[in-house]
Amino acid sequence: MFINLDGFKLVNDSLGHKAGDELLKVMAERMSQCLRSVAPSCGQAAMNSQSICTAGPERGHRSRRLKSELPRGGSANTLTAIALPISHDELSAHPTCQQFPSSTKSPAVSVFLMSLSLPLFHEPPGESHHAAFDLWLAAQQENGALRQPSSIAVYRDMWGSFTAWCLGQSPTVTLASLDTSDLSAFQQARFGMKSDDLSLSPRYALRLLRLIDRVLRHHAEAHGTPANAAASEWIATQPEVRYADSARADPLPEFLSVSEARHLITFLSSARPRPGDRHGQLALSWQALRNRVAVALQLGAGLTPGDVRLLRLDAPTSQIAGRRARPWKVAVPGNGNSPAREAPIAPWAGELLQHWLNVRAEASIAGDYLFPATRTGKPWSKEAQYVAAKQVLEDAGIDATGGGSFLLRHTFALRQLRRGAKLDQVAHWLGIEPEAMGKYQRVLTGPAKVI
Repeated sequence: MFINLDGFKLVNDSLGHKAGDELLKVMAERMSQCLRSVAPSCGQAAMNSQSICTAGPERGHRSRRLKSELPRGGSANTLTAIALPISHDELSAHPTCQQFPSSTKSPAVSVFLMSLSLPLFHEPPGESHHAAFDLWLAAQQENGALRQPSSIAVYRDMWGSFTAWCLGQSPTVTLASLDTSDLSAFQQARFGMKSDDLSLSPRYALRLLRLIDRVLRHHAEAHGTPANAAASEWIATQPEVRYADSARADPLPEFLSVSEARHLITFLSSARPRPGDRHGQLALSWQALRNRVAVALQLGAGLTPGDVRLLRLDAPTSQIAGRRARPWKVAVPGNGNSPAREAPIAPWAGELLQHWLNVRAEASIAGDYLFPATRTGKPWSKEAQYVAAKQVLEDAGIDATGGGSFLLRHTFALRQLRRGAKLDQVAHWLGIEPEAMGKYQRVLTGPAKVI
């Protein structure tokens, strides 16, 4: 008796040959329960990657022997047994049987694995991977973003290596199931394979992971499903890869998290006495207060250290808030790096700046500089301000590696953009060209939270 399993190739390709062997064992066990003394033998044939099971000792006598040793109604019982639903691990199928005339004396039966359910593989392996890339590529070519045949060939090769790895896993890694641990394993598996062509360099890894991320997002958009962000999440956790292109483009800006920014604002604002509290801040020297207010303007107005040192007493513009005046914007003089401009001041920073103006006047500090180095009004030096800002951040428990000044400026920019300010408006406040705002846009497309 010859039994052919249609659909068996999908089981082998999707779940592996081990699962295919288990399926053959299930079918053989069912047949053996219907036979009296015939020992079935079962094996996977190479042709068409299908399975052929045989029962009986001698091929020439197989038909006669099967008929004589089956109980009454044995053929029907055998087909009925084979057609029972199959549920094994990840495999679920409902076989149907159909007997066909055979050119030999042995009967031929085809078993169709109907309603084959492979939870992780709703389609033949590789088809979704290739289709997703082809759709993305077609979209890129249509909008003119990708034209050079050489570039297309490189992207095909990169995606091909990723697809081959996914299909080589057991179970197969699909576009939906892909996660950061899979990407780490993929990178580990590539170690030592193509080091001669720099395929394992951080820059190559960044290019490959960006390709994966773009294809995944385009695939999700085309199918109306949530995007798989595994690639972008993996890049975010790998600083060496994340900043691999910094030699050719600006790296992503570092900024304070929501909790860090709130903590720093609370620390800085503690230098200002609350209503009714006239003695709580007496222990703070005017220099210490100056240092905190200078840092507050970097975070609350997006000023650079150089901007802070150049500010004059007439730079703040105040408005009445409640019963008292409070600076709400500051006029920043131009320098060799940026033009003269006005920048808004966050309310909490404005309150702190007003307190500094009061203390500065009471202390009779001379000169026109808003933040002088001495009581006589001597300008604040670059080195002294750097040390002062670094100390304030360290006292607040903020990592001040590299001084931390631009960490505050980046946080201001991102906060304004998150609140809906226009890109060119924020660029004006910062004193930079709108084209330089791209690094902030890249941050805003990610899941980062900025106060």
